[in-house]
Amino acid sequence: GSLLSIIDMTKTASGGRLLRQWLLHPLHDLKKIADRQSAVSEIKSAVNLRTRLPEIFESVLDLERLLARLSVGSGSARDILGIALSLKVIEPVAELLRAAKSALLASSALELQDLSAVILLREKLLSSIVENPPLSIKDGGIIKDGIHAELDELRAISSSGKDFIQKLQQQEIEKTRIQSLKIRYNQVFGYYIEITKANLNRVPAEYIRKQTTSNAERFITPELKEYEEKILGAETKIKELEYTLFIKLREEVIAAAREIQRAAKVFAMQDALLSLALGAEKHSYVMPKVVDAGEPLIIKNGRHPVVEFLAPGQFVPNDVLLSEKNRVILLTGPNMGGKSTYLRQTALIALLAHIGSFVPADEAQVPLTDRIFTRIGA
Repeated sequence: GSLLSIIDMTKTASGGRLLRQWLLHPLHDLKKIADRQSAVSEIKSAVNLRTRLPEIFESVLDLERLLARLSVGSGSARDILGIALSLKVIEPVAELLRAAKSALLASSALELQDLSAVILLREKLLSSIVENPPLSIKDGGIIKDGIHAELDELRAISSSGKDFIQKLQQQEIEKTRIQSLKIRYNQVFGYYIEITKANLNRVPAEYIRKQTTSNAERFITPELKEYEEKILGAETKIKELEYTLFIKLREEVIAAAREIQRAAKVFAMQDALLSLALGAEKHSYVMPKVVDAGEPLIIKNGRHPVVEFLAPGQFVPNDVLLSEKNRVILLTGPNMGGKSTYLRQTALIALLAHIGSFVPADEAQVPLTDRIFTRIGA
C-alpha cells in the first residue's frame, strides 16, 4: 500500500535500501535527475539489460551486512563464502554495461573493470573455503584440501586412524586368540581394549588394566596410548590451524573492504535503476520533463501510482496545470469524491520525478521542487 511497495522491484537487499534512500532524499539538481532518467531509459529500452540483470542480481547477497559482521569479528566462513560468491557477478555485470551510453551505466562499467584485486581475492576465497562450511569457526571443516601442506598432513593422520585401529584390533586378536576382543573409544578413557571376563585368562602380561565393567575388563597398551595421543593431537592441531587460516582470510577480506564496498555500491545502484526501469515498463510510466523552478507544472492524464495498482483498470486519469497565472487549484466535492487522491497523485508524481523515476501519466512537466506540503483530512 505504499509508494515504495509499488516501485521496489529490486533483487538485492542493498538495492532495496538504496531505492528507499532515493525516495526519502529526492534530488534537487537537474543534471543528476537527468543522469538517472537517462540510465533508467536505457535499461528500459535494452531487452538484454532488463532480462539479464535480474537473473544476475538474484545471486548477490547483502555485501554490506556481511562485511559489517566480519569487521566486528562475528562473521563466519559462510559470510566470507557469501561475499566471494556475490563477487562472481562482477564480470557479467561489467560485460552487460560495457556498451552502455548513459553516464551512470558507463561509469559503473568502469568501476567494475577496476576491481582486479578484488577478483584475485575472490578466487582465493573460493579455492580456500569448502562449499558448505559449518557455522562454527573453531571446530574445523572450513578449509579445502590441497590449500595448506601441514593441514593436509594432519588430516591424513587423523583419517588413517580408523584403518590403524582395525589393523591393531586384528593383530591383537591373532596374538591373544580372543575373537571377541574389541578396541573402542570414549571421551573419558580414550582408546581401550575390551575383553570379556570369560577370556581374562588369555590377557597378555603387557596389557594395563584401565577399568572393570559388569561383564568385561578394559585395558590399554603403550602402542595404543601412543597412537591415541597422535590422533587426538592431530585433530586438535587441525582445528587450531584451520582457525588460524580462517582468521587470515578474514583479515584479507577486511583489508579489501573499501574495494568490496565499491562493487556493492555499483550493484546497489544498478539494481535500483533496474527496479525503476522494470516499474516503468510494467506500469506504463513515462519519462517526465524536469525543468527549472518557476516553470509550469503540467500533467496530462496523471494517475495515482498506488490507487491504480490496488484498483487496476478503475482509476480515472486527471490533468494538472499549475503556473504563475494558475497558482492555486480550488478543489471541491463530497467526501470520498477523490479530492485527496488528486492532491496526493500530484505530489507523488512530483516526488517520483525528483528521484529520476518515470511517472504514471501520458505526459508530464515537473518544475524543480524543494518541498511538498500537504494536510489531508481532520
